[in-house]
Amino acid sequence: MALIDVQEIKKVYKFGDLQVDALRDISVFIEKGEFISIMGPSGSGKSTFMNILGCLDKPTSGQYILDGANVDNLKRDELAEIRNKKIGFIFQGFNLLQRASALENVELPMLYNGTPALERREKALSALKLVGLLERAHHLPTQLSGGQQQRVAIARAIVNDAPIILADEPTGNLDSKTGAEIMELFVRLNKESNITLILVTHEHDIAAYSRRMVRFLDGSIIEDGRVNK
Repeated sequence: MALIDVQEIKKVYKFGDLQVDALRDISVFIEKGEFISIMGPSGSGKSTFMNILGCLDKPTSGQYILDGANVDNLKRDELAEIRNKKIGFIFQGFNLLQRASALENVELPMLYNGTPALERREKALSALKLVGLLERAHHLPTQLSGGQQQRVAIARAIVNDAPIILADEPTGNLDSKTGAEIMELFVRLNKESNITLILVTHEHDIAAYSRRMVRFLDGSIIEDGRVNK
């Protein structure tokens, strides 16, 4: 059984008399442990697709089966629980709380699921160690470089042992050297922890780190295949 099974998804936005078909009959199967890059120009549908995968939006029609559960049938609190426990989000802008330390930022997802304080601290420190930032645990985001802030965001995404990470242009605000370091970290997490990674990027050199590339154009998938190393 696929971890993610998307079947003939359509997404239509209506603005008065105007109708925009953001996604057109999208079908994708993603197995646990895959590393996939999503590519396409602005307006191609890739961000809409990622929002649906992350349970932040619902399709107009079609089915999204996540780990055996039909997402369309879930209530709001059930969707929130899925986002907390099964999906880690990483964004281009890091989205860290500026007045909270690296450790406190990583602890944040566990506050929402009632993890006891001691366990919360231990898991957050373990996640920071995994991304190479244990010695920066008590630093504020303003005291960290862009690459270090993105590492904190990665630690936050994996701290609940979520099997899926959705990363939206995670190297977009980083220089090429730092971006390469972040991508090597993704590769290691994918291989060593068997985390399913789905990455949106405009950059072919970043997509080359993945093992499978899905290209969108005008709301449709025009290519889905292995990445040639």
